[in-house]
Amino acid sequence: MNTNFPREYATLRHRALRRARKALVIGATGILAAAGVISFSAPASAASTLGASAAAKGRYFGSAVAAGHLGESQYASTLDTEFNAVTPENEMKWDAVESTRNSFNFGSADQIVSHAQGKGMKVRGHTLVWYSQLPGWVGGLSAGDLRSAMNNHITKVMQHYQGKIYAWDVVNEAFQDGSSGARRSSPFQDKLGNGYIEEAFRTARAADSGAKLCYNDYNTDGVNAKSDAVYAMVKDFKARGVPIDCVGFQSHFNSQSPVPSDYRANLQRFADLGVDVQITELDIEGSGSAQATSYGNVVTACLNVTRCTGMTVWGVTDKYSWRSSGTPLLFDSNYAKKPAYATVLSTLGGSGSGSGGGGSTGGSGATCTTTYTRTASWSDRYNGQVTVTAGNSAISDWAVQVTLASPQKVSTTWSGSPSWDSSGNVMTMKPNGNGSLATGASTSFGFTVMTNGSPAVPTVGSCTAS
Repeated sequence: MNTNFPREYATLRHRALRRARKALVIGATGILAAAGVISFSAPASAASTLGASAAAKGRYFGSAVAAGHLGESQYASTLDTEFNAVTPENEMKWDAVESTRNSFNFGSADQIVSHAQGKGMKVRGHTLVWYSQLPGWVGGLSAGDLRSAMNNHITKVMQHYQGKIYAWDVVNEAFQDGSSGARRSSPFQDKLGNGYIEEAFRTARAADSGAKLCYNDYNTDGVNAKSDAVYAMVKDFKARGVPIDCVGFQSHFNSQSPVPSDYRANLQRFADLGVDVQITELDIEGSGSAQATSYGNVVTACLNVTRCTGMTVWGVTDKYSWRSSGTPLLFDSNYAKKPAYATVLSTLGGSGSGSGGGGSTGGSGATCTTTYTRTASWSDRYNGQVTVTAGNSAISDWAVQVTLASPQKVSTTWSGSPSWDSSGNVMTMKPNGNGSLATGASTSFGFTVMTNGSPAVPTVGSCTAS
């Protein structure tokens, strides 16, 4: 890999990550999952979104999310429609949640977690111990105080989100670039030594035994000195019973640092150690077929490694990417799907046609189809999502009927305006505002069903368009 890329990466990343962040706290919406493991199930036919298609393969497809953009309708609707997992971009980092020692502010992070849980999405926690984005007070601590502060930070943050986070990046970017395989200089490394990583993982396991614990790094995507050093650490941890469940591969690529030819083999060798592997911050600079091919290669690699449990792209749209000039994401600055999107969807086994639960033609000849997906399940409820896709011409309005099996009841809906028949078991969902969809374009709505003892799947009727 090009050795100039890590320095360019670090400079651009830190510049982008240190931009002022909005701290607006918006009231939580939707249902919070009190307990239980989120599971995804596939629709009967080919799914038409990234998240649903990945779920059909037993994986998640997520996006990094900034709380300050959730109020933008296109941002939120694209996130909610296409992805089934989120990672907060900055809102869980040390300077965001504990800028003053032992004084915690979870407002913006809570906003993301609440939004995600209301949509039945997994949440990856990012990150607990990292050399960057530390408040100034951390670096000035003595070794003893630093150890206490690190363990307190891990414990307090993880306990706040206990039961809500699928996996945590416990330690992030602890190894140097280049050929040495050495640990990176940081307050933790310099004052606590190599043992701080093990201590962080043991503290994390004690704080939340249900979350997966990951080590996360960049430029470890192929077999090289840096990934060899991480591999040796993970192998040692597994041999000695240090609690580590997963390894994250950030996967930031460009023309100078392309997807390595041994990418899949590298993922597999880590998986063979007995840990899950996850693609955690994927973005690939470029455009057109070259970018699409690279994205397809990454997804193919993950699908061919049984313990590759999911993929996360580092942002929803090029507009807000930390590498925006390189147009590295699947949606452009206007939220249009790029060729890379079609390749990823196809590689996941999805279909852009939107075929699914039903279709109908309105009086004007306009058509739409629906696809139903159960996006999350708990002991007493589940979340459902219906994706509505316009047919061979644009539509200006749509309506979809959903019938529940008694005694099930819908407790919450989102991204639509429902009405009910007299029995309370038949819901007709219409757009919440403008119902226009361009040819082939999709939107979705969701709902939470209280099962009341019945696990039956709702019946999604025909989509009526005009």
